[in-house]
Amino acid sequence: MASSFLCLTLLFISLSTAGGFIHYWVGRCDFNSTELEDIEFILSVYYNKIEVNRFDSDVGKFVGYTEYGVKNAEYWNNDQAFLAGWRAQKETYCQHNIGVWYSNILSKSAQPNVKLHSTTPASSHHPAMLVCSVYDFYPSKIKVSWHRDGQEITSDVTSTEGMADGDWYYQTHSHLEYTPRSGEKISCVVEHASLKEPLITDWDSSMPESERNKLAIGASGLILGLILSLAGFIYYRRKARGRILVPTN
Repeated sequence: MASSFLCLTLLFISLSTAGGFIHYWVGRCDFNSTELEDIEFILSVYYNKIEVNRFDSDVGKFVGYTEYGVKNAEYWNNDQAFLAGWRAQKETYCQHNIGVWYSNILSKSAQPNVKLHSTTPASSHHPAMLVCSVYDFYPSKIKVSWHRDGQEITSDVTSTEGMADGDWYYQTHSHLEYTPRSGEKISCVVEHASLKEPLITDWDSSMPESERNKLAIGASGLILGLILSLAGFIYYRRKARGRILVPTN
């Protein structure tokens, strides 16, 4: 599930200001492999946030988008040495840096952690909702789907985009609104580049999570009550043994 289209943006951000006007150049490399034919170098020239010129390695020359940009393009395209330098960037700049990325960054991945829990939908024609939360995965591209008895569910499903945690890892959350059926098997299926096969997490529908929580709290309270009662009984017996009875007339 590796991404089929990637972009490397660095390069000459050259800023010049005069009387509050800003002029800058931004170059990027679009690619889906390290092969030269799969790489495209694009240089954009901006003036006050408006792109006035662009050089595209697939086109091989500058084009202008404004009157000022058309004049620039005509001048630059007539300078063969200047034009050759930008044409070479696809190989000397893009291919070199993309090779570094593939060997050090793009080949790395981190497997996701999955947590499945139930909640009550705020407003829905279904009485129940399952939430599949996926954490700590890299790269960001991921597919999360729901299956009922082995068949994918496509309706009443909402999912977030991959959200960056700020530490190179990502998280995403998928919600399924549904009406429980007796004996059904609902699963959250995660597909990611770090996984050799889909990661399947089954939901235990034998008892709703809220009921399991209530049962756990009730059982804990009962055990605590028994412990306190036993401690009180032992304390009372010890006090009773140490008491001295004085006969009265």
